[in-house]
Amino acid sequence: MPADLAVIGLGPLGLPLAQAAVAAGIPTLGYRTGPEPGSLSPAELRRMLSGGFRPATNPAELGRVRTAVICAPTPRDADGGLDLSQVEAAARTLAGHLRPHTTVILESPVPPGTTEEFLRPLLEEMSGLRAGRDFHLAYSPSRVDPGRRDFTPANTPKVIGGLTPACTESAAAFYGRLTDKVVRARGLREAETVTLLETNFRHVNMALVNEMAVLCNDLGVDLWDVIRCAETKPFGFQAFRPGPGVGGHSVPLDRTGHPGSPLRMVELAQQVNSRMPRYVVQRAATLLNEHGKSARGARVLLLGVTYKADLADRQGTPAQEIAIRLMELGAAVSYHDPHVPSWSVLDRPVPRADSLYEAAADADLTILLQQHRTYDLQGLSVKAQLLLDTRGATPTGAAHRL
Repeated sequence: MPADLAVIGLGPLGLPLAQAAVAAGIPTLGYRTGPEPGSLSPAELRRMLSGGFRPATNPAELGRVRTAVICAPTPRDADGGLDLSQVEAAARTLAGHLRPHTTVILESPVPPGTTEEFLRPLLEEMSGLRAGRDFHLAYSPSRVDPGRRDFTPANTPKVIGGLTPACTESAAAFYGRLTDKVVRARGLREAETVTLLETNFRHVNMALVNEMAVLCNDLGVDLWDVIRCAETKPFGFQAFRPGPGVGGHSVPLDRTGHPGSPLRMVELAQQVNSRMPRYVVQRAATLLNEHGKSARGARVLLLGVTYKADLADRQGTPAQEIAIRLMELGAAVSYHDPHVPSWSVLDRPVPRADSLYEAAADADLTILLQQHRTYDLQGLSVKAQLLLDTRGATPTGAAHRL
């Protein structure tokens, strides 16, 4: 069966899109751009294959689809901006086989202007086709929230911005097969800037609540009770909760890609959030000291080393820096995570605890970094000698909270 759709990049952005397309009955081709963290269980892969999904290794197959969506990752580069090298590689691969009337959509997080000023010339130069005349070109912010069950591609509105009105309508027609609601932006830059606003909104608000966590600890105030009360306000407030740091694939953008236009508040938010692993270690050392123990030689158990609950993904996880800083203090670090069978820090394997309760009872300090669904936090708080809860997940009074 010929494919209607090619998803280029099967990482945390592309894989959910491919799954949603197959679920909607769209024959889909998946093309990897490199080693990507996205993975499927054998059962999920069987369902997708039976539903019309086909992995591809021959780039010539990309020229046989009506819609091609680029979902290549854009990690930070050495200067702190977004590295577009994988988007470029995906574009060059597609352009060599691009046919007229194809709809090309970019979903990767990029600075405003990237689709028109960076992607468009690559596609036109290598294909000999002209965007807006020979093929459609559009941008759509990815709104994937890995592991979330209440919001799926089907019930999450999709924003579309095209190079021309016809490009917007072509992309909207495609996404209309996947989602209940399509929102048309005025153009490419507006759609790209939606990503900028949505991503930075999350990071700025997390920085605010992380700063509140430090302040409330100094004041002896229960921040989680403050949040519980504040979120009863029906307007003007959205609850965020502190944590040991911010991980994941969505990075804050404090620059728009143009000189002289930094986002100062986002820059400050990055500084606040990047300090949280260090603060967690400081709290850990203080707790140990208050209980007559030194960090040097202390047995410290880290619970949940992924960046998000109930996922195996460790992209940007604060657990990495926390483990390193604890080791630098001389602590003996071990970990428990039902989703991570092995873990190394600085090329050194970290011992994995098989029995959670036994490990917590044996450790001088247990630090809850990620609240996996399988953790019985009530039982854990009873077994652990000393428990630092960075997520506010344990019952009130059962642990020391961040």
